[in-house]
Amino acid sequence: MKGKFKIGIDYGGTKIEAILMNNKGDEIKRERSEYDRNYESGISTVKKFVEAFKKESSNEATVGIAIPGYSSKETGLVHNANSIWLNNKHFKKDLEKNLNCEVKIMNDANCFTLSEAIDGAGKDFKSVFGIIIGTGFGSGLSYKKDVIEGANQVAGDWGHQPLPYPTEEEINSKIKCTLPTCGRPLCAEQFISGAGFAKNFNLKHNTNYKAPEIVALDKKGDPKANKEFELYEDRFARLIAVMIGIFDPEAIVLGGGMSNTERLYKNLPNIIPKYTFADKVRTKILKNKHGDSSGVRGAAWLWD
Repeated sequence: MKGKFKIGIDYGGTKIEAILMNNKGDEIKRERSEYDRNYESGISTVKKFVEAFKKESSNEATVGIAIPGYSSKETGLVHNANSIWLNNKHFKKDLEKNLNCEVKIMNDANCFTLSEAIDGAGKDFKSVFGIIIGTGFGSGLSYKKDVIEGANQVAGDWGHQPLPYPTEEEINSKIKCTLPTCGRPLCAEQFISGAGFAKNFNLKHNTNYKAPEIVALDKKGDPKANKEFELYEDRFARLIAVMIGIFDPEAIVLGGGMSNTERLYKNLPNIIPKYTFADKVRTKILKNKHGDSSGVRGAAWLWD
């Protein structure tokens, strides 16, 4: 192969995915592999992918990596990673030593947002807010096809903030985050993530459903599932309204498992104005274009 290429790595909790793209964003090759849940295994798996893809691209490829946390610009140490073996490690430095090349590292929600802003659902908009609603609840900001990290490298990541305008029912639920880095009562992730949504439903009804199963129940007209989704959409709209009041993006792109729930795109635009201080809400609520690939594609785009 001739010309410049990009390698993107999405470092997940159980799997690592890698992509090789050209400068136009065309996918050349993609691979995914499980690894032992420890620091050394993660580095060796990344190294295996990078070496293979660099050989494929005649060594003409940059390397970007999406991680479930962030690498401090001051110390180089990783913080807030749910792959806990990454925390307080010089991951970037250790990778560069093993790969013998420079790498760029960024939070996976930021990489998702960057991917969708560059050539995804948000490509026609200047300001994009990307939200991943899966097992967790993360987000990022993009302006003019670039990521806004912020002074503390957590810009837009409001997943572990308290739910705004809490109802009496929500306050009495005494729900709080179990993560040691959060621990806040009414933590938004405990209500909006797919795992949190399912947990709240199951606690109310003494069931053991997963989020996709509750979605299926709702489609069949189950009144309990429908009621839970009405609560979910109202809570989500409150959170989005707060972000609109701060960043006021032209587009909000949803990713993760819960983004496949089609009713969100119909109902959220009708509820958000109730909580937004504006004459009209013009922000578009969009489903992602690249799906699970957005994280790894965003990592590859970090060099642009």
